[in-house]
Amino acid sequence: MTIRILQFPNRLYAISDCQLARVPHDEIVAQLLVGGVRTIQIRDKEASARELLDISRACLRLARAVGARLIINDSVDVALASDADGVHLGQEDVPVAEARAVLGRDKIIGLSTHSMEQFRAGLSTSADYLAVGPIFATRTKENPGAVVGLDLLREAHAISDRPVIAIGGINVNRARRVIDAGAD
Repeated sequence: MTIRILQFPNRLYAISDCQLARVPHDEIVAQLLVGGVRTIQIRDKEASARELLDISRACLRLARAVGARLIINDSVDVALASDADGVHLGQEDVPVAEARAVLGRDKIIGLSTHSMEQFRAGLSTSADYLAVGPIFATRTKENPGAVVGLDLLREAHAISDRPVIAIGGINVNRARRVIDAGAD
């Protein structure tokens, strides 16, 4: 299996969650782009597939204007239909191999992991990056998994052959510790 090594334009991969922010995704994405973020994930657990497609297309126009990447959370079909840059999958979503068969080699596929066992399993897939978390307690999910902390991030980074993204409860006050622990 050939693994592509992604080069993230900057070290910040932001997740737009309008339920948490209480403003529309396009406003969040516009602010993130002005702030210099060049990889953004659209996460919306309440939108219908049609609504998510419309949201993705609107945000994609903003992202493309500045050369940023847009990743769709969970929804391979919306990523394909909108021509987004890729999809981010959770452990309960479509398997990476199935998403790759639909999206092809040129699209980015990320995978969330919550333990070393899941991380090692993720390394055997064609995922372009692996996310580890939640690093800290988070309010963005109804039933978040147990906090895995910085130690799991360090362990994952040490064995990874591709970018490792840290997720969960990361804010400006915690970012330096996350980067120092090995987050790409």
